[in-house]
Amino acid sequence: MNHLKIFIELTRLNKPIGFMLLFWPCSWGLAYAYSLNKDINSFVHFLLLFFLGSVLMRSAGCIFNDIVDRDFDKKVNRTKTRPIASGKISIQQSIVYVIALCVLALIILIQFNNLTIILGFGSMFLAFSYPFMKRITYWPQLFLGLTFNWGIIMAWCAMGFQLSYDIILLYISAIFWTLGYDTIYGAQDMSDDEIIGLKSTSIKFKDKMKLFVTTCYLISALSLVWLNFEKLGVNISTLILIIFFLSLIYQLFNFEQKKPSSCLETFKMNNFSGFILFLSLTLI
Repeated sequence: MNHLKIFIELTRLNKPIGFMLLFWPCSWGLAYAYSLNKDINSFVHFLLLFFLGSVLMRSAGCIFNDIVDRDFDKKVNRTKTRPIASGKISIQQSIVYVIALCVLALIILIQFNNLTIILGFGSMFLAFSYPFMKRITYWPQLFLGLTFNWGIIMAWCAMGFQLSYDIILLYISAIFWTLGYDTIYGAQDMSDDEIIGLKSTSIKFKDKMKLFVTTCYLISALSLVWLNFEKLGVNISTLILIIFFLSLIYQLFNFEQKKPSSCLETFKMNNFSGFILFLSLTLI
């Protein structure tokens, strides 16, 4: 039972916001494709596969991130009790878990078409490069946006479509959404990160964080308006899209960068935002 508890802590399965924020972009790509081809069977089937894949890859990513960051995690109040940093589990056993989770994710991946499989292997490079970004650039959140939203492209191609302007625009919108919410999340650790030399957009824009997050969310919203411009009107999809925009505006008023609890609470609101946009895209 203790081993199970450590595994859950290691993979953050007790904090589902992580894998849900990886899953929602996948669902957006599927939903947008479904709005065009109305293939309900593939839509539902792939939703399940992408959800399982998101849980597995997020879990593997968390462990790999903790292996890479173990020395830094020991120096940060929020992360010093994590299993690897606190010595509850060895590096060797953690690596075994990463390999096992990646094998399971591979089993999920090979259920898709060849283009999606190739894109899936490409996402592995992004996922396992991310932990090193905070050491070399103030923009690790941007790299996270590229990584976490890659599922939009994969999901679109899984539904039988080729890369197109529309899906790239949705991908760009999602990148700026992630850039905004992860900047809010990163505000929790700014003091510790500055001391130990880690970089983030939270630190880079700490004097103008609200303005930076507002800009990110505005670009995300405008991209969605551009994407759906011809379909906007007096309909349920537009109404739900407006609710998505309002959820982002609420976040801007809600978070206070000097209060970690406020930043975490606001960050978690994006689970609702992701679900709302999924509904809007499904009902286009």
